Amino acid sequence: MSSKNVLLVEGESDRGFFEGVCKLWVVDVQPVPVLTPRDSGHRRDSKQAAFDVLEKTYLPQLADGQIERLAIVVDSDQHDNGGGFARTLDQLTQRLTPAGYQQRAGSGAGGLLFGHSDGLKDLGAWLMPNNADDGMLEDWIQLNLHPGEAVLMRHVKDSIDQIPGVPKFKKLWRSKAEVATWLAWQAEPDHGLWQAAKPDLLDDTAPQLQALKTWLMQVFPSN
Repeated sequence: MSSKNVLLVEGESDRGFFEGVCKLWVVDVQPVPVLTPRDSGHRRDSKQAAFDVLEKTYLPQLADGQIERLAIVVDSDQHDNGGGFARTLDQLTQRLTPAGYQQRAGSGAGGLLFGHSDGLKDLGAWLMPNNADDGMLEDWIQLNLHPGEAVLMRHVKDSIDQIPGVPKFKKLWRSKAEVATWLAWQAEPDHGLWQAAKPDLLDDTAPQLQALKTWLMQVFPSN
């Protein structure tokens, strides 16, 4: 790997989104490759696969100097489906603690940072949507919509409420259905999350957007 940095995400849609926001925020994605578990040798992409790759591939590479800076972004998902913020954070710390990483005091809603006793660079983690609540990347997008998109998103929600019978998608995927529909109603209809990474769709002044941007800059400083 030519880069000494890695931003690990769950899958292709997440990669497309983060590559998009990095370009939107003028963060060069070349020295910070956005990689999925499959990119890293795993047979599948998922949150658990990302945790496996973190533990078995990238923590050893940090220890021996093959890479210098690492961050992971995964969904917290829902408690009722076996996930949730608390469980996801516990799964993460179970992998980081044996490797010598402890959460930095004060890190949390603005992004998690884990320091190492041997002086390695801080490892970053962001548990979607906001390092506190259950949910996923699509919930983060809805937290950071441009004000001009609020009316359209409200119409999306109302339309989904009026689906006859029982919706085909699972209840826990409601936010995915909402964002996918919202993207399908844009000037360039598309369901790919990379389409959301546009200045007229996201609110650059939103606190959670600014927090994510600051966290990325902190984990992967330009100097």
